[in-house]
Amino acid sequence: MSEQTVYNNYFYDEPVYDLHDGGYVPLEHADVPEQPLNVPAVLKPDKVDGNDVWYTIRAQAGETQILPGQKTKTWGYNASLLGQTIVLKDGVHYHVHIVNDLPEVTTLHWHGLNIPGPITDGGPHAPVYPGKSRDIEFTLNQPAQTDWIHPHPCPNTARQVWQGLAAAVVVTDDIEGKLPFPRDYGVDDIPVVLQDRSYHDNQLDYDADYDMDGTLGKYMLVNGTINGVFDVTTQRVRLRMLNGADRREYRLHFSDDHEFTQIASDGGVLPEPVQMKKVMLTAAERAEVIVDFGDYKPGDRVQLMTDDMPVMTFAIGDFERDDTVLPAHLVDIEDWQPTPGLPVEKTVMSGMDDEVLLDGKLFDMQRIDRRQQVGTVVDWDVTNTNEMDGGMIHPFHMHGCHFLILSRNGHAPYPNEHGFKDTVGVNAGETVRIRVKFDVLGVFMYHCHILEHEDTGMMAQIEAYDPDQPQTYHLLSMDDLMTKPE
Repeated sequence: MSEQTVYNNYFYDEPVYDLHDGGYVPLEHADVPEQPLNVPAVLKPDKVDGNDVWYTIRAQAGETQILPGQKTKTWGYNASLLGQTIVLKDGVHYHVHIVNDLPEVTTLHWHGLNIPGPITDGGPHAPVYPGKSRDIEFTLNQPAQTDWIHPHPCPNTARQVWQGLAAAVVVTDDIEGKLPFPRDYGVDDIPVVLQDRSYHDNQLDYDADYDMDGTLGKYMLVNGTINGVFDVTTQRVRLRMLNGADRREYRLHFSDDHEFTQIASDGGVLPEPVQMKKVMLTAAERAEVIVDFGDYKPGDRVQLMTDDMPVMTFAIGDFERDDTVLPAHLVDIEDWQPTPGLPVEKTVMSGMDDEVLLDGKLFDMQRIDRRQQVGTVVDWDVTNTNEMDGGMIHPFHMHGCHFLILSRNGHAPYPNEHGFKDTVGVNAGETVRIRVKFDVLGVFMYHCHILEHEDTGMMAQIEAYDPDQPQTYHLLSMDDLMTKPE
């Protein structure tokens, strides 16, 4: 491992970092005492019967002690804020009872799961109305990875996430289970849900903070904790980092420039571990990293930073020596080849503020924009037409599939982009070529994952179809979605 290249840059184009935006809100240090990092509990199943597992996920309102004084009114899944971590296993059949105890319509989107759409996937066509519930089921068929759940009720996705609806999903499989990774949840394997928020008399006020180009907050939170401290009791710690922000980019590094190893991205384990000192995550991207604290001593402290602002603190305690060495090769990545005779799909993200468009159009819930046959492999060119001077990075996300990044403006992908992904940040003036395959039927969203852009209409729909299994879908209008049936 010591002979590997150690990458010490963020790769993305610096002139279009979010901090150059005219509406940028810099993070501030919160005058809040340090507190133990919240590590969400693992959601317990209602029932297990052989290969079938039942869960209840409840969207609910509550109060959370975030700042000193009055508690903050927040929303969460089976919790007052964010949610309990859902652990799923490849090959298992899941039955999920979704309950909405909130005062407005919501949906539950499984970001990163390749499950049928549009209902099971939980996009805007799968509303759960106040006081109502919805039952879904699916068999999981995908590699181990870190995913998440969040609401998707266009045009209120951003506000509901801001209010607290988000939770980590950990997918496991037998291949990842044999790799020498830390996996004792809560001890050496922890979710790191990165978000930013502002408070007004200790309360959230989305309308007061709203920015059409992506709402930004003043304070940094990890798993809903400000100034969180994690006690290190093992030499190696696995961080499942998720950018759960509406818009903010996270440029992550340690306060002492300590190295870490990225082992996985959105779609699972990377083919080879990547040694890094810095990693940047655009909205909705994930990165699993292993940090080796073997060169620290008990009592030492080190901070994870974004730019020049602390994210959280690691307090080093006693631990046993661990000489585990990661193999140079982790997993095989399937060598997809494009299906002969199919053209390259071209999709264009354009504009900023209230001028954002996808392929020159605004989202229409009842319009199918593209079709791709299940099992075919198609290359897509994803272009961001913003100019470098004053433009921005648009993170592009596809539901219902994973993809491989082939190139950026004709050049190689970034060193940590050689595994499967479902979200990719596209620089201004850049075309990213991705290789896409759908394995499940359905109507799925693809969109910019700056949540305000998504809500504004920077989103479209693709039908993954099988000519031998024709499907009929009832696609709601936005008015239908927002009108509770009698």
